[in-house]
Amino acid sequence: MKLTPPKMITFWISVALGLLGLLGQVGILGFFAAYAFWLVFIGLVVLVLGLMVKGI
Repeated sequence: MKLTPPKMITFWISVALGLLGLLGQVGILGFFAAYAFWLVFIGLVVLVLGLMVKGI
């Protein structure tokens, strides 16, 4: 399987989702605390899809 680098927008969306989840878990953004795990998980899924699917 050949991996391709994700587009910049895909990378930054995944980073933003991961940071929102992290800040929610730490307590800085309390309204994201209930969804912190899922935000980080979705961010990683977006990043992996960006690596595996060409053009994303």
